[in-house]
Amino acid sequence: MAVPLSISTNPLISRQCHRLYFPSTSFKGNVSVLRATSPSQILSMKLHHKRRTGPLVVFNQTSSSSSSSPEAASVGSERFRLNNLGPQPGSRKRAKRKGRGISAGQGASCGFGMRGQKSRSGPGIMRGFEGGQTALYRRLPKLRGIAGGMRSGLPKYVPVNLKDIETAGFEDGDEVSLETLKQKGLINPSGRERKLPLKILGTGELSAKLTFKARAFSTSAKEKLEASGCTLTVLPGRKKWVKPSVAKNQARADEYFAKKRAAAAEAAASEPTA
Repeated sequence: MAVPLSISTNPLISRQCHRLYFPSTSFKGNVSVLRATSPSQILSMKLHHKRRTGPLVVFNQTSSSSSSSPEAASVGSERFRLNNLGPQPGSRKRAKRKGRGISAGQGASCGFGMRGQKSRSGPGIMRGFEGGQTALYRRLPKLRGIAGGMRSGLPKYVPVNLKDIETAGFEDGDEVSLETLKQKGLINPSGRERKLPLKILGTGELSAKLTFKARAFSTSAKEKLEASGCTLTVLPGRKKWVKPSVAKNQARADEYFAKKRAAAAEAAASEPTA
């Protein structure tokens, strides 16, 4: 019975596998340890060539004799993939030498041509320039509305109608705000809407007496809520940033007009009634 013996070749590196068959010996080991001076020990050795049908797997094996650095040792058994392909550690690419003669390939004009705007020094041409003809970004029609960049059409509030609040299951005395509406599942703002304030609209009717906290109320919603006995609280908005000098002038103007209104009110109160 033949005893198979595999040569110490990595099957992952090569696509071929070699096997040795020894019909009358029980030798188990590497072929390299066999001595050539004792051919009588090997009665009949047949080398069978067998092709592998599996995929080819290539490993990056750097010899330890060429480089003994820890970086090379860590890369020694790394598998080649598209994300780790690169030059060997320590290798350097020769820099391209321009303007060193025409025999070098990049002499004379250094690859920029002899004349023209692109061969001159400076910033070059603008993006989208097509040599003087009407550029593509000018030939295409403009988009209207929000798609064209008009921010006036973007939503400024998260709207909620009274009919939705009625069906949410609020009881008398409950608070209706942006947080409670999120907990009830009436609104689920995402993206830009997460920073928008709440606005109550007047579609529908409301029977419970609730406490509302919102940035804005529509005219119809305000009338209906006040008629039903609800409490309305208008939350302040974000103050627009202005320069310190402008803010100082605004404060002085407010103070001046406040004094003027107070003086007018005193004068009106001191006048005798006819």
